[in-house]
Amino acid sequence: MAPWPLFILHLLLLPPLTRTHRFSVPNTRFNHLALAPGQGTLYVGAVNHLFQLSPELKMEAVAVTGPVIDSPDCVPFHDLAECPQAQLTDNANQLLLVSSRAQELVACGQVRQGVCEKRSLGDVAQVLYQAEDPGDGQFVAANIPGVTTVGLVVPLPGRDLLEVARGLLPAKQAAGVPPLTVRQLAGPQPFSSEGLGRLVVGDFSDYNNSYVGAFADAHSAYFVFRRRGAQAQAEYHSYVARVCLGDVNLYSYVEVPLACHGQGLIQAAFLAPDTLLGAFAAGTSQAGAALCAFPLADLDNSMEQARRLCYTTGGQGPSGMEEATVEYGVTSRCVTLPPDSPESYPCGDEHTPSPIAGRQPLEAQPLLRLGQPISAVAALQADGVRIAFLGDTLGQLHKVFLNSSQGQIYHSQQVGPPGSAISPDLLIDNSGDHVYVLTAQQISLSVPWLPTLAMDEYFHCAFGDYDSLAQVEGPHVVCVTPPGDQVPPNPPGSDHVTLPLALMFEDVVMAATTFSFYDCSAVQALEVASPCRTCVGSLWRCHWCPQSSHCVYGEHCPEGEKTVYSAQDVGMTAPDQPRRDAKDNHTHSKEVFCRKYEEEMSQVEVKPDPTLCPQFHPSMSQRELPVPIYVTRVTLYDCAVGHPDCSHCQAANGSLSCLWCGDGQPSCRYGPLCPPDAVEQLCPTPTIDMIEPLTGPPEGGLAITILGSNLGQAFNDVQNAVTVAGRPCSPDPSLYSISARIVCLTSPAPNGTAGPVQVAIKSRPPSISIQHFIYQVCNSPKDPVLLSLSPQWGPMSGGTQLTIHGQHLQTGGNVSAFVGDQPCLIQEPVCPEAIICHTMSQAEPGEAVVLVVFGHVELLTTPLSYTANPQLVAAEPSVSFRGGGRLMGVRGIGLDVLWQPLLSVWLEDEDQVKALGVQGQVVNPRRSCSAPAEDPQACILLEGGLLQCSTLCSVNSSSLLLCHSPAVPDGALPKRVFFALDNMQVDFASASGGQGFLYQPNPRLVPLNHEGLAHPYRLKPGHVLDVEGEGLNLAISKEEVQVHIGDGECLVKTLTLTHLYCEPPLQAPQPTNGSGTLLQFVVQMGNVRLALGPVQYETESMTSTFPVEAQVGLGLGATVLIAAVLLLTLMYRHKSKQALRDYQKVLVQLENLETGVGDQCRKEFTDLMTEMTDLTSDLEASGIPFLDYRTYAERAFFPGYGGCPLKTGLEGPGEEGRRATVCQGLTQLSNLLNSKLFLLTLIHTLEEQPSFSQRDRCHVASLLSLALHSKLEYLTDIMRTLLGDLAAHYVHKNPKLMLRRTETMVEKLLTNWLSICLYAFLKEVAGEPLYMLFRAIKYQVDKGPVDAVTGKAKRTLNDSHLLREDVEFRPLTLMTLVGPGTYGTAGNSEVQRMPVRVLDTDTITQVKEKVLDQVYKGTPFSQRPSVHSLDLEWRSGLAGHLTLSDEDLTSVTQNHWKRLNTLQHYKVPDGATVVLIPQLHNGGTVSQRLGQTGCPFGENTPMLEDGEEGGVRLWDLVKATEEPEGAKVQRSNLRERERERARAKAIPEIYLTRLLSMKGTLQKFVDDTFQAILSVNRPVPIAVKYLFDFLDELAEKHGIEDPETLHIWKTNRSPTPGQTSYVEEWGEEVQGEEATMEGQASSPHLTCTSSLLLRFWVNALKNPQLTFDVRVSDNEDAILAVIAQTFIDSCVISEHKVGRDSPVNKLLYAREIPCYKQMVEKYYADIHQSSPVSYQEMNSTLAELSGNYTSAPHCLEALQELYNHIHRYYDQIISALEEDPVAQKMQLACRLQQIAALMENKVTDL
Repeated sequence: MAPWPLFILHLLLLPPLTRTHRFSVPNTRFNHLALAPGQGTLYVGAVNHLFQLSPELKMEAVAVTGPVIDSPDCVPFHDLAECPQAQLTDNANQLLLVSSRAQELVACGQVRQGVCEKRSLGDVAQVLYQAEDPGDGQFVAANIPGVTTVGLVVPLPGRDLLEVARGLLPAKQAAGVPPLTVRQLAGPQPFSSEGLGRLVVGDFSDYNNSYVGAFADAHSAYFVFRRRGAQAQAEYHSYVARVCLGDVNLYSYVEVPLACHGQGLIQAAFLAPDTLLGAFAAGTSQAGAALCAFPLADLDNSMEQARRLCYTTGGQGPSGMEEATVEYGVTSRCVTLPPDSPESYPCGDEHTPSPIAGRQPLEAQPLLRLGQPISAVAALQADGVRIAFLGDTLGQLHKVFLNSSQGQIYHSQQVGPPGSAISPDLLIDNSGDHVYVLTAQQISLSVPWLPTLAMDEYFHCAFGDYDSLAQVEGPHVVCVTPPGDQVPPNPPGSDHVTLPLALMFEDVVMAATTFSFYDCSAVQALEVASPCRTCVGSLWRCHWCPQSSHCVYGEHCPEGEKTVYSAQDVGMTAPDQPRRDAKDNHTHSKEVFCRKYEEEMSQVEVKPDPTLCPQFHPSMSQRELPVPIYVTRVTLYDCAVGHPDCSHCQAANGSLSCLWCGDGQPSCRYGPLCPPDAVEQLCPTPTIDMIEPLTGPPEGGLAITILGSNLGQAFNDVQNAVTVAGRPCSPDPSLYSISARIVCLTSPAPNGTAGPVQVAIKSRPPSISIQHFIYQVCNSPKDPVLLSLSPQWGPMSGGTQLTIHGQHLQTGGNVSAFVGDQPCLIQEPVCPEAIICHTMSQAEPGEAVVLVVFGHVELLTTPLSYTANPQLVAAEPSVSFRGGGRLMGVRGIGLDVLWQPLLSVWLEDEDQVKALGVQGQVVNPRRSCSAPAEDPQACILLEGGLLQCSTLCSVNSSSLLLCHSPAVPDGALPKRVFFALDNMQVDFASASGGQGFLYQPNPRLVPLNHEGLAHPYRLKPGHVLDVEGEGLNLAISKEEVQVHIGDGECLVKTLTLTHLYCEPPLQAPQPTNGSGTLLQFVVQMGNVRLALGPVQYETESMTSTFPVEAQVGLGLGATVLIAAVLLLTLMYRHKSKQALRDYQKVLVQLENLETGVGDQCRKEFTDLMTEMTDLTSDLEASGIPFLDYRTYAERAFFPGYGGCPLKTGLEGPGEEGRRATVCQGLTQLSNLLNSKLFLLTLIHTLEEQPSFSQRDRCHVASLLSLALHSKLEYLTDIMRTLLGDLAAHYVHKNPKLMLRRTETMVEKLLTNWLSICLYAFLKEVAGEPLYMLFRAIKYQVDKGPVDAVTGKAKRTLNDSHLLREDVEFRPLTLMTLVGPGTYGTAGNSEVQRMPVRVLDTDTITQVKEKVLDQVYKGTPFSQRPSVHSLDLEWRSGLAGHLTLSDEDLTSVTQNHWKRLNTLQHYKVPDGATVVLIPQLHNGGTVSQRLGQTGCPFGENTPMLEDGEEGGVRLWDLVKATEEPEGAKVQRSNLRERERERARAKAIPEIYLTRLLSMKGTLQKFVDDTFQAILSVNRPVPIAVKYLFDFLDELAEKHGIEDPETLHIWKTNRSPTPGQTSYVEEWGEEVQGEEATMEGQASSPHLTCTSSLLLRFWVNALKNPQLTFDVRVSDNEDAILAVIAQTFIDSCVISEHKVGRDSPVNKLLYAREIPCYKQMVEKYYADIHQSSPVSYQEMNSTLAELSGNYTSAPHCLEALQELYNHIHRYYDQIISALEEDPVAQKMQLACRLQQIAALMENKVTDL
């Protein structure tokens, strides 16, 4: 790539810009300029370098920044194994800024995801900061070329910040970085955006911002860019965005469109004092430019107007039209705040909408129009005159005087090479005397602003009707031309055909031009009388071969034949003429040669004997012509052909009898035709026409080529006959050509030796050359110099084509190259500035030295890095038609190091090989130094008679090749299909996972009109075309088939084996070029192109099928039967068409539904992640509100008892004296519980009592867990014994029924034991994702309306809690006062205004809850005031105070229905001020009531109709049905359940989208929670491993080998299929009718959970209040129930099946459950494979846990409750103890009687 030269020009007011300095670095491309204010030092950011220059462009320092091993697909890494696709990558500078305060240079490169570094302004080589392990927040610049990054250093008081904007990147490479960010420049994490503003965009690809520049004045920063007008709009517009300099959160972001009247998009910009200058493309042609000026005052006024409208009127203008909006797909919207809000918040605030986009463009009239595009703008003010400098794309700098209405070009100067664009970094120094200009010389096809595509997307080139893949490198595009047989023929009398060339993405044209294909043979035919002059004088690169009389393309004629070169090749000379510098002389020599040749041609006449061959006439191009005569073959020859001089003639084959004849004009003739006296036996003196090269090294060894005539008849004639500058020169026999060429090696000579070349042939006088050869002086400017190497890496297998760039490289013919110790095969010719060679294989990766040897001189260049060989991992499709051309995607690793990957096929069929007439492969074909490289031959003949056909693959990326299948002739047998990766071959089967490649016969299609191709097919518009054929879908899909009618496309709808159905255009398209007026129907399948005849659109309806006579006859003779049949047929067709239309309509609706849900999920998820990011920041300060262990244990043990599971002590009068006695009795009971026999007898006796309910079992088990908490080892032993007894009981019945329900106390004991053992795991591992899931649910529910009466919500996962009605609502932002005189933080001395987001449909209680959530954010729920102890007061002005409530005198009551008051009812506006005040009329202050609250409950249920008074029913959003559907109404019979299922199935699609949207938004948080629960990538908790091992022991002990039984024990799932299970409160899973239990109807909380792992985690999922100090609303509880049910379904061992009768909740996660099942299976497998837990390890863990709950009072309270149960069944327990012999010996009954004596009054309170 050419360098970007840097110029410095003196800015004089006089026309000439005389004094110019220049700085350039060979083979280095400059990217950006930066100027240090006040110092004048210039900094240049380049590819792989940073340069520090003086004001006069003298280099002061340089830093090397690349290349580095990197990949845009990988985050920064240290080990190459972390990113196998990484490769050596150039590091282009993307951003270069100066921080004057810190004296630092900020440089951001392309590599390592665009991270930045800080360098010293005094020495750029000194690195001040470089992130060793950068995080996501430190990725700054764009990491791929072609994507612009702009930025500013913003000085603030005490610190500098960085504001950066960058364009769109592919999703995979964007790394989640927004387009505009604010970043730190100092501190521990420089360049991090954490805690600072980011322009959050819903889907950046919908807008596709492309930034032009970034500027700043004293108050604001401005960003100029282009983007699409709005989401889903294809049209682009110009914009400018403004941000306050002090706004670190981007609250002040406002953008407005810019329009330069009648012009296109903005291309360059500059912020001059009080004016923004913009250069726009001229119209849609993009060929010119226009300059517009936008006064900064008008620009700011336009932005302020947009901001005011979005703040105060909801974005509506005075006319009612939308003039401002919130853009970029975020959920924020324009609001209605108080009118003074724009002044009160000049830079926005947290509650103001952002980002704001104005709809009204700021328009200006062009000041100046130019004929070429402008790429750079700069301006200054001098002596009251504004001067602008405009740089264009042709390398010109224009000096322009500007006033308010027009501009005038004062002077233009070419400052760079013609055609090289001036870089946008056009800088003016501090004094205003100099301007710095950056230019580039581009010699390639360039398409600017080419969009970046994903890995599976690509551009394609269209040459007329032929498509080929485009290879894109930045803005440069390489297109593959069509094969010769697919290029249209030249028009008659023309030597070329011109086709339109378009660069396209899918069907969108990105750029267009024309491309000409020429035929040199056609050039020759244009002028038969002067073919030579016509050939070399044409517009094309055609050369004349005089001996074969051919006009050819290329640089050389066949070997041994001279070439007359085209006039288009500047600097070339004919071989028979000396090289001259003047082009005129060169052209004249060609003219003379051609005229002389044509005159000689006209004089030659061949007259063979007519008796032998009257019909054969040998031409001048044939030396020998075999002619068959009867059964004998003779050879006709002409001695003059191929023997132009005496030496050639005498060296001819003696059997030809050719002699050199001096008669007349000397020539070579047949012996009998030359007079004897004219025969010359001795040839003339040799003639030297040219020697090459003319200089060489004094060491000798240089190969010199001597061209001339009569240079000997054999090598022996010249072996010792050559001297160069008086020194012997040794001829090379292998390169000697009779008479015409000698190549010899020079001998050493002193420096500067010079002289002619002398050739002495035998006794003839020596021939002395006119040209002199000079032995070079050391370090001569003519010495060969090596500059660079490209590419600089290649695979170990070799075959890479290396280009060694340099100067004066064409130094002799004996040039050789080496890579390491391996030769690099040079491809002829060696050009003056480049040597091309091909590498050999290397044993291992690494760097190898590249060496070039010129004779005896050795030169080194950049080393070559050998990389690992590329690998192919997938290739598809694996079948193609024989015609080839099918596109295949080949995926692999390290594919971008390949030079010329091919897809090849070997064919074995000699007849086909001969029929094709292909030639053998040319190993090193000669090329032209100026002509582009030719593609490899399509087919070549290999040794052994094999034919190899190949197509060139394009390298799409490091992991993707795009190949077209090669064409295979009919009858040829494919023997092998493989990929030729330079020197490496990979079989297709190896690349495709064992699938071989198959060639199918070409498809055959029947003409549309069966009468023949000449007859047109009549087509009715709107009808589908049915094309018949054979083998149509054997090797292609319908998406790959292209069908054209004229220039229109017939969309392929269906492709079968024998039919192709396509939908033609409704209107007749235009005919293609050359097809006349008829529309040709063409089917293209890869390379197979089938023309099926013309198509004629019918413009009028066809005449009746039946003639009038037939219709009359049918009318008279029709019968009733025929009429009935016709009627039935019409009805059937009508119904069929209607059904088809309905089906297509349903498909469209489903597609729209899926698209809508996906789009909504993306937007909701983006908004949710922003909220979660803010929550994470808050949690870093306050932490997750975990319950303390004591509260956690109480709620886990006693889930149905609220906050006070145990009764308090003795507080009544007269009870103080009994305390000591009761405590003594309870202490003895505690000691008695330490007896294992007593405890087991107690448990078994209680369980045997009929009146001992399931609720009692749970309660007693929890009391025992609490009483024995300090002795967990003992409790574990009791639990093991009880589990063993339970297993022995069930093993004789049905083992699968064990642990299904809480039938014994051991299940609850086991649940409590797990709650104790897993508390640490819950807090350290699973707690955070659980809490984030809960907060995400709460945030999503609060964003939509919630009915305060029925509890139904618009946003939910539970269909029974779905608010189906379409309720209109509007988000509001209320300003809550917090401080003195309000209920808030007491420490604040000033009143603060805190924004709170609510809905206008919220009831007053709901508003109070949201206000409390915001005010007490980070405070545990138990420490907040109750929502019912506060009033909400609306304040307006100084005296306007109004207390709001759910019910008051203003409540609306109609027909016994009273509606709760909402903000909408009170007409509270957006931005209103509210405050929470204590309810003094409720008695006491809030703080007093908080102190008196004994047992707060952690949830808030909706108000149901149970609270009706006086026959009046309450309602909020919708009126409840006659049978209220409360969220907690129990369904205790099957009929109600069936009714619920029917309601679930009746949900229309419009409501299902709400469930799907909610599910998609929460999906990430559900996945994170399940992964944490199932210990993904973490060790399993020791208690779980211990429990599972114990269950395995029980199964082994009782001989249970069924794995399903063990799975049921460990997951506690029912083995009975078909029973519906649902999750009740506190995680209870109720099976069928077994849900009924005592007390359930009155309090659903009283159900106790089962004892195994599944039930514990269902509890944790379903009830966050078990773990956290939070309030769970009814809607959140319903959503958690669905997630908990999903977890239950994931643990089922049987296959998860869903059908149309399945509940909606199960259908929601039907796709995810199989993945969760795999996680569960892996979880169990990991537990099984982990090492067993020893008894000592478990006891040690239990001993540690025993000390975590040491509250003695609560232990006594638990013993008191336990004694109450003992007293209830006192006699039965005593009897059981007395009947046991061991208990009798231990006197356990007596000890219990003593305890009863102490507790004789049966006191229930201490």
